[in-house]
Amino acid sequence: MLENLPKTYNPKDFEDRLYKYWNDNNHFVAHVDKTKKPYTIMMPPPNVTGSLHMGHALNNTIQDVLTRWKRMEGYSALWLPGTDHASISTEAKVVEKINKEGKSKEELGREGFLEEAWDWTHKYGSTIKNQLKKLGVSCDWTRDRFTLDEGLSKAVEEVFIRLYDKGLIYRGDRIINWCPNCKTAISDAEVEHEDSQGHIWHIRYPIKDSNEYIVIATTRPETMLGDLAIAVNPEDERYRDVIGKTAILPLMNREIPIIADDYVEMEFGTGAVKITPSHDPNDFEVGERHGLGQYIIMNEDGTISSNGGIYEGLERYDARKKIVADLESQGYLVETKEHQNAVGHCERCTTIVEPLISKQWFVKMEPLAKPALEAYKNGEVNFIPERFGKIYTNWLEGIRDWCISRQLWWGHRLPVYYCDECGEIIVSRAKPEKCTKCNSTHLHQDTDTLDTWFSSALWPFSTLGWPEKTEDLEYFFPTDVLITGYDIIFFWVVRMVFSSIEQMGEVPFKDVFLTGLVRDSQGRKMSKSLGNGIDPLEIIDEYGADALRFTLVTGNSPGNDMRFYTERVEANRNFANKLWNATRFVLMNLEEDVAKEELNLDSLEEEDKWILSRLNSVVKEATENLDKYEIGMAAQKIYDFIWDEYCDWYIEMVKSRLYGENESSKQTAEKVLLFVLKDILKLLHPFMPFITEEIWQHLPDNDRPLILSSWPIYKDELNFPESEEAIEFIKSGIKGIRNARAEMNIVPSKKSTQIFVTKNEKIKNIINYGQRYFLNLASAEEIEIRDTKDGIGEDNISVVLDRCEVFLPLKDLIDFEKEIERLGKEKEKLEGEIKRVVGKLSNEGFVKKAPEKVVAEEKEKQKKYEEMLEKVMERLESIKTNR
Repeated sequence: MLENLPKTYNPKDFEDRLYKYWNDNNHFVAHVDKTKKPYTIMMPPPNVTGSLHMGHALNNTIQDVLTRWKRMEGYSALWLPGTDHASISTEAKVVEKINKEGKSKEELGREGFLEEAWDWTHKYGSTIKNQLKKLGVSCDWTRDRFTLDEGLSKAVEEVFIRLYDKGLIYRGDRIINWCPNCKTAISDAEVEHEDSQGHIWHIRYPIKDSNEYIVIATTRPETMLGDLAIAVNPEDERYRDVIGKTAILPLMNREIPIIADDYVEMEFGTGAVKITPSHDPNDFEVGERHGLGQYIIMNEDGTISSNGGIYEGLERYDARKKIVADLESQGYLVETKEHQNAVGHCERCTTIVEPLISKQWFVKMEPLAKPALEAYKNGEVNFIPERFGKIYTNWLEGIRDWCISRQLWWGHRLPVYYCDECGEIIVSRAKPEKCTKCNSTHLHQDTDTLDTWFSSALWPFSTLGWPEKTEDLEYFFPTDVLITGYDIIFFWVVRMVFSSIEQMGEVPFKDVFLTGLVRDSQGRKMSKSLGNGIDPLEIIDEYGADALRFTLVTGNSPGNDMRFYTERVEANRNFANKLWNATRFVLMNLEEDVAKEELNLDSLEEEDKWILSRLNSVVKEATENLDKYEIGMAAQKIYDFIWDEYCDWYIEMVKSRLYGENESSKQTAEKVLLFVLKDILKLLHPFMPFITEEIWQHLPDNDRPLILSSWPIYKDELNFPESEEAIEFIKSGIKGIRNARAEMNIVPSKKSTQIFVTKNEKIKNIINYGQRYFLNLASAEEIEIRDTKDGIGEDNISVVLDRCEVFLPLKDLIDFEKEIERLGKEKEKLEGEIKRVVGKLSNEGFVKKAPEKVVAEEKEKQKKYEEMLEKVMERLESIKTNR
């Protein structure tokens, strides 16, 4: 007998050990091998200060499934891991830490602060990596990257300089999204819009030297302090006489022109709009066309600036309240209405962002967006599911220039230098010795850093050594698939595509597989505020990584959110336990040398051919599913085959052969059991790597670990359709007989004659062959096969099968008097329950006072008891008729 598995399946006994074994033996390391095809996935780099959540667990499980599968298919599979420096998030955490210590960012200075940030990163930066390892990720840790690594920083610098030299990066005064809390510009993609119930205020603006006025509507009355004009549509008959006149800005008593511009929609509001070029992106454009200039009325911390007159120093929303009160008291406020509008929040800290004119660095997006759009339309980039291509297209078609400078210290510092004497701007890899314009040696570097997404946009090629022409870059680029959440298509996916086309001349990946969100069992988004987050590590600790992984992939389809149920994890742990116990049974019944001889197809019996043929089909179908990224479907087919066909049917069918006297039949059964088990482990390995590897290493004659074994392939010679038809008929017969007996409450030990009625010779042969199964698995005492029903009485249970009917004589199975007595007691019991429930529900006091849920439960009970009573009455009637 072979060495068996421990009696109890306990993932804690081997998961950590196996991960160390794989890693120590470099089984995750990808090699440049010209004899193999490369397969590359880049891990979306989690924040260096992050910790594992269910979204990470889902995303990385899918990446691991594909990587392990392709490795087994013979590819040189590289899954490259890494982390992102996450400038805003990390800086905020470090600032919070040093503030608690009684220090400030400014006191420490830039160098001191960066030391603190690096200390923080080294301390917490490996947390999420270690947590990912608990999940079983088979990424190549020897190629682990960090967005602030020297090589990646060099790539960022190179791209900035190249784009600047091409005129695609510029510095200018533009409206940006400003976060008053983070005190930095943020890109459009980092603004989350939420519908909010607010107000719209209608305000009178007097026209100079007249009794007339214009009414404008605004949702941000505090910005009126910065108004530089009123605009109307040139075609609007209502306002033709006032174009060119001057209005008086309420409260500020400042004169502003009334201008005509096509931007104004005549049908919207009053048809007249206030123009605040420094605090609204559309107003900025109008201001540029009409040469209005700028007038900033807000400081970086969200307070009113010195341009705000008596409102200077007030926080923006306090200023709003005072301005509205003053407008009302001075007769300028016409009306206030409730108004629903989308308000932009900083995605990092949730502060409402402020559109603000600011001198920032920008990337010109139109020349970069066009080829990225064409690449999608030409089919060079595929979205899975396809519908997400619309988001990609819409975002690129409506793209604005990208603000890339951030007022932070943690990140990639801009390679930009300014001359203190003449103001010349110099973009350079190293600090110039002197100004290229006036030869001054007084130069200083820009204090800003680049948007985090600028560096992560280069991730697919910077991680492989670009701008150097490395062997890795030549072999592993472009990558095959990106697996990421649908919520960052425009944050990251779009930017990687246009950056790669610009720098590499081709798209960075062929496919984009988009995952949905993992929600709680009620369908809610997991969040700290709701307290409904589920820690993947706690699930792994209780149920094992394999059970969690299998739950995530089988409950998932591309692009759709999934609900997470702990009960499903428990069910998948039970599945692992089922496979464990089935393996223990197989190992107990294998001879030492069973694996040394090849499987002889000529010696196979019908059930052997059936299981091999079914395995063959599952191999084909699962591979096709994986090719189409139908990962959940592939997993479900493998699960069904293992649980239902291998464990519940094939093992049961061959038990009589394993315990019988026919040595040849016994050896064939052993070989098939082992052959199928090995392929089962291979098929399941990408999904549940730990249990499959542990079992594999207990099987005979395995000289290589499962992680390095070959993926099963479809073989024509293992296709046995007639055997499949035969065994499926036998299975349906056994199931039909079992169900009929169960409905009659007949215990399995009570055996009976089973009469099969069919004229079909093929079916007769199948029944003849399957006699031992009906005897062993369907409680048959003997089998009769007849052409007709002649001579078969009415007192039988009937089971209808394909081209056949089975009769089970009731006299063999039931003591009629005892059964009538038992059913009578059951009838009395159910009638009593129905009477109790009806009494409760007819009590008005109960129905009115009891919670709605309790009343509904009682009604459900009544329905259930009535249905049960109906079945009992039917059975009583049937037995009385047939006895």
